[in-house]
Amino acid sequence: MTSSQVAVIVVASFAGALVKAVTGLGYPVIAIPFISLAIGVEDAVVMVAVPNFAANAFLCWEAREARHEARDLDLLIGFGIVGAIVGTIALVELPEEPLLVLLAATIVVFIVRFLRDPHLRWAERTARRGAPFVGLAVGLLQGAIGVSGPVVATWIHGYRLAARTYIFTITLIFGVTGLAQIAVLGAQGRFTGERIAGAAVAGVAVALATAVGLRLRSRLAGPTFERAVLAALALSAVSLLVDAFR
Repeated sequence: MTSSQVAVIVVASFAGALVKAVTGLGYPVIAIPFISLAIGVEDAVVMVAVPNFAANAFLCWEAREARHEARDLDLLIGFGIVGAIVGTIALVELPEEPLLVLLAATIVVFIVRFLRDPHLRWAERTARRGAPFVGLAVGLLQGAIGVSGPVVATWIHGYRLAARTYIFTITLIFGVTGLAQIAVLGAQGRFTGERIAGAAVAGVAVALATAVGLRLRSRLAGPTFERAVLAALALSAVSLLVDAFR
C-alpha cells in the first residue's frame, strides 16, 4: 500500500468509527465507499471486516445491561447469519451499484416518512413478521458489499427503543453477521498479507475514534440521540450514492 492509501484508510476508519460509537452505526457505510475509491471494493470490504467486528463486539458488551429490553433478536440474527453466508459467497458475482442505490433510496424514504411522522413506531405484530426478511436482507448486504447498517438502523429505529437498547441490538446483529462474513472470507482465502496490514491500520483508527465517540454519546439522550441517528443515516445515504456513481 502507498502512503496515500494508508492515509485514506486511517481517515475513513476514524470518521466512520466516531459516528458508530455515538449512534451504533456508520463505520462500514462511511469507510468502505471512501476506502474503495483508493484500493477497490473487495479490498475495502475485507479490510474493514475485522475492525468492524471488533468495534461491534466492544459496543455491544458496553451496552449489555440493556439486553433484556431487546426484541426479535432470534429472527433477525438467525436469518442474518444465513444471508451473510450467501452474500459473502456471492461477493464477486453480484453487481454492487444497484444494491447501493436501492439501499440509499430505502434510507431516504424512511427519513422522509419519519420526519412527516416523528412518532412512527412498528406495531409488535408487524415487527415480528418483518424481522425474518430484514435479517435476511441485512446478512446478504453485509456479505455482498460489507454494508448492512442502514437497513438494521432503519428497521430497529421503528421499535423506538431506549438509546442503549438500540445500541445493544444493532451492534449484536452487526457483530454476529460480521463474524459469519469473516468466517467465509477466511475459508475463501481472502485475507492476504496486504489486507491484514490494512485491517490492522484501520483497527488502530477505530480504537481511537471509539474512545472519543463514547464520551460524545454520553451527552446525548432522547430526541437528541434520535436526531444523531437520522443524521448518520442521511450521511450513509450520501456515502452510498458516492460509491455507486464514482
